Amino acid sequence: MMNEAWKIRQEAEQLVSAEEVDEVMLRLAGEISHQLADKQPLVLSVMTGATVFAGQLLPLLDFPLDFDYVQVSRYGDAIRGGQMVWKVPPPVNVKGRVVLVLDDILDEGVTLAEIRRCVMELGAAECYSAVFVNKLIERSKPIRADFVGLDISDRYVFGFGMDVRGAWRNLPAIYALKEE
Repeated sequence: MMNEAWKIRQEAEQLVSAEEVDEVMLRLAGEISHQLADKQPLVLSVMTGATVFAGQLLPLLDFPLDFDYVQVSRYGDAIRGGQMVWKVPPPVNVKGRVVLVLDDILDEGVTLAEIRRCVMELGAAECYSAVFVNKLIERSKPIRADFVGLDISDRYVFGFGMDVRGAWRNLPAIYALKEE
Protein backbone atom coordinates (compact mmCIF):
# COMPACT_ATOMS: atom_id res chain seq x y z
CA MET A 1 0.00 0.00 0.00
CA MET A 2 2.73 2.48 0.98
CA ASN A 3 4.79 1.71 -2.12
CA GLU A 4 1.70 2.26 -4.26
CA ALA A 5 1.12 5.68 -2.64
CA TRP A 6 4.70 6.76 -3.30
CA LYS A 7 4.46 5.57 -6.91
CA ILE A 8 1.25 7.57 -7.43
CA ARG A 9 2.90 10.70 -6.02
CA GLN A 10 6.04 10.30 -8.12
CA GLU A 11 4.04 9.86 -11.33
CA ALA A 12 1.51 12.61 -10.59
CA GLU A 13 1.44 16.01 -12.24
CA GLN A 14 1.33 19.07 -9.99
CA LEU A 15 -1.54 21.28 -11.19
CA VAL A 16 -1.58 23.96 -8.48
CA SER A 17 1.36 24.95 -6.25
CA ALA A 18 1.07 25.52 -2.50
CA GLU A 19 1.61 29.25 -3.09
CA GLU A 20 -1.27 29.34 -5.57
CA VAL A 21 -3.45 27.46 -3.07
CA ASP A 22 -2.72 30.18 -0.48
CA GLU A 23 -3.70 32.93 -2.95
CA VAL A 24 -6.94 31.13 -3.80
CA MET A 25 -7.77 30.76 -0.10
CA LEU A 26 -7.34 34.50 0.52
CA ARG A 27 -9.59 35.37 -2.44
CA LEU A 28 -12.22 32.84 -1.43
CA ALA A 29 -12.23 34.06 2.19
CA GLY A 30 -12.78 37.60 0.92
CA GLU A 31 -15.71 36.57 -1.25
CA ILE A 32 -17.34 34.58 1.55
CA SER A 33 -16.77 37.35 4.09
CA HIS A 34 -18.31 39.92 1.78
CA GLN A 35 -21.45 37.80 1.34
CA LEU A 36 -21.92 36.31 4.82
CA ALA A 37 -20.27 38.68 7.34
CA ASP A 38 -23.60 39.92 8.74
CA LYS A 39 -25.32 36.51 8.87
CA GLN A 40 -23.40 34.56 11.59
CA PRO A 41 -23.70 31.35 9.57
CA LEU A 42 -23.48 27.81 10.76
CA VAL A 43 -20.50 26.46 8.83
CA LEU A 44 -20.66 22.73 8.09
CA SER A 45 -17.48 21.04 6.94
CA VAL A 46 -17.91 17.89 4.89
CA MET A 47 -15.57 15.38 6.48
CA THR A 48 -13.04 14.11 5.80
CA GLY A 49 -12.15 15.71 2.50
CA ALA A 50 -12.86 19.28 3.58
CA THR A 51 -10.76 19.04 6.76
CA VAL A 52 -7.76 20.85 5.27
CA PHE A 53 -9.93 23.34 3.36
CA ALA A 54 -11.99 24.22 6.44
CA GLY A 55 -8.92 24.35 8.68
CA GLN A 56 -7.22 26.83 6.36
CA LEU A 57 -10.35 28.86 5.56
CA LEU A 58 -11.87 29.41 9.01
CA PRO A 59 -9.02 31.59 10.36
CA LEU A 60 -9.34 33.81 7.27
CA LEU A 61 -13.06 34.53 7.87
CA ASP A 62 -13.34 37.72 9.90
CA PHE A 63 -16.88 37.38 11.21
CA PRO A 64 -18.72 35.41 13.90
CA LEU A 65 -19.79 31.91 12.93
CA ASP A 66 -20.76 28.58 14.44
CA PHE A 67 -19.05 25.40 13.30
CA ASP A 68 -20.09 21.78 12.95
CA TYR A 69 -19.62 19.01 10.41
CA VAL A 70 -21.30 16.32 8.37
CA GLN A 71 -19.76 13.13 7.11
CA VAL A 72 -20.99 11.48 3.97
CA SER A 73 -19.12 9.68 1.25
CA ARG A 74 -19.63 8.19 -2.16
CA TYR A 75 -16.01 7.22 -2.67
CA GLY A 76 -14.42 5.54 0.36
CA ASP A 77 -10.98 4.54 -0.91
CA ALA A 78 -12.21 4.13 -4.49
CA ILE A 79 -11.62 6.58 -7.34
CA ARG A 80 -15.20 6.36 -8.65
CA GLY A 81 -18.32 7.44 -6.78
CA GLY A 82 -20.77 4.83 -5.58
CA GLN A 83 -23.58 4.55 -3.03
CA MET A 84 -23.97 7.54 -0.68
CA VAL A 85 -23.22 6.63 2.94
CA TRP A 86 -24.09 9.02 5.81
CA LYS A 87 -21.81 8.67 8.82
CA VAL A 88 -22.82 11.97 10.47
CA PRO A 89 -25.99 13.65 9.09
CA PRO A 90 -26.61 17.41 9.23
CA PRO A 91 -27.31 18.65 12.78
CA VAL A 92 -30.88 19.50 13.70
CA ASN A 93 -29.81 22.98 14.88
CA VAL A 94 -29.90 24.30 11.30
CA LYS A 95 -33.54 25.41 11.65
CA GLY A 96 -33.85 29.09 10.73
CA ARG A 97 -30.09 29.42 10.22
CA VAL A 98 -27.96 30.52 7.32
CA VAL A 99 -25.73 27.53 6.57
CA LEU A 100 -22.44 27.46 4.69
CA VAL A 101 -21.34 23.98 3.57
CA LEU A 102 -17.60 23.58 2.91
CA ASP A 103 -16.45 20.74 0.67
CA ASP A 104 -13.15 19.89 -0.94
CA ILE A 105 -14.40 19.20 -4.47
CA LEU A 106 -17.54 19.54 -6.54
CA ASP A 107 -17.26 16.61 -8.89
CA GLU A 108 -20.61 15.29 -10.13
CA GLY A 109 -22.46 17.33 -7.48
CA VAL A 110 -24.51 14.45 -6.07
CA THR A 111 -23.10 14.64 -2.53
CA LEU A 112 -23.33 18.42 -2.20
CA ALA A 113 -26.85 18.44 -3.64
CA GLU A 114 -27.93 15.82 -1.09
CA ILE A 115 -26.37 17.77 1.79
CA ARG A 116 -28.15 20.93 0.66
CA ARG A 117 -31.45 19.05 0.34
CA CYS A 118 -31.11 17.67 3.87
CA VAL A 119 -30.14 21.04 5.37
CA MET A 120 -33.09 22.80 3.73
CA GLU A 121 -35.44 19.97 4.74
CA LEU A 122 -34.31 20.51 8.35
CA GLY A 123 -35.46 24.13 8.07
CA ALA A 124 -32.38 26.18 7.22
CA ALA A 125 -33.22 29.72 6.10
CA GLU A 126 -30.52 29.67 3.41
CA CYS A 127 -27.82 27.23 2.35
CA TYR A 128 -24.63 28.40 0.67
CA SER A 129 -21.81 26.16 -0.47
CA ALA A 130 -18.10 26.72 -0.94
CA VAL A 131 -15.80 24.24 -2.64
CA PHE A 132 -12.09 24.43 -3.07
CA VAL A 133 -12.15 22.66 -6.45
CA ASN A 134 -14.88 22.60 -9.06
CA LYS A 135 -14.21 19.82 -11.55
CA LEU A 136 -15.16 20.75 -15.10
CA ILE A 137 -17.07 17.74 -16.37
CA GLU A 138 -19.11 17.34 -19.53
CA ARG A 139 -22.30 16.28 -17.73
CA SER A 140 -24.63 18.75 -16.05
CA LYS A 141 -24.53 18.89 -12.26
CA PRO A 142 -27.54 19.02 -9.92
CA ILE A 143 -25.96 21.92 -7.98
CA ARG A 144 -23.53 24.79 -8.42
CA ALA A 145 -21.33 26.01 -5.59
CA ASP A 146 -21.84 29.62 -4.49
CA PHE A 147 -18.11 30.05 -3.88
CA VAL A 148 -15.44 28.26 -5.92
CA GLY A 149 -11.71 28.28 -5.33
CA LEU A 150 -10.48 26.69 -8.55
CA ASP A 151 -11.90 25.18 -11.71
CA ILE A 152 -9.93 22.07 -12.71
CA SER A 153 -10.19 19.83 -15.76
CA ASP A 154 -11.87 16.45 -15.50
CA ARG A 155 -8.98 14.51 -13.99
CA TYR A 156 -8.62 12.68 -10.70
CA VAL A 157 -6.99 15.22 -8.36
CA PHE A 158 -5.57 14.90 -4.87
CA GLY A 159 -3.83 16.96 -2.21
CA PHE A 160 -5.12 19.78 0.03
CA GLY A 161 -7.62 17.41 1.67
CA MET A 162 -8.48 15.35 -1.39
CA ASP A 163 -7.17 11.80 -1.33
CA VAL A 164 -6.16 9.16 -3.79
CA ARG A 165 -6.94 5.67 -2.46
CA GLY A 166 -6.90 7.06 1.07
CA ALA A 167 -3.48 8.75 0.81
CA TRP A 168 -2.03 12.21 0.20
CA ARG A 169 -4.75 14.41 1.76
CA ASN A 170 -1.89 16.13 3.57
CA LEU A 171 -0.20 17.64 0.50
CA PRO A 172 -0.24 21.47 0.38
CA ALA A 173 -0.57 21.52 -3.43
CA ILE A 174 -2.97 19.92 -5.92
CA TYR A 175 -1.87 17.00 -8.07
CA ALA A 176 -3.52 14.92 -10.79
CA LEU A 177 -3.13 11.22 -11.45
CA LYS A 178 -0.93 10.40 -14.40
CA GLU A 179 -3.07 10.25 -17.54
CA GLU A 180 -3.01 6.90 -19.28
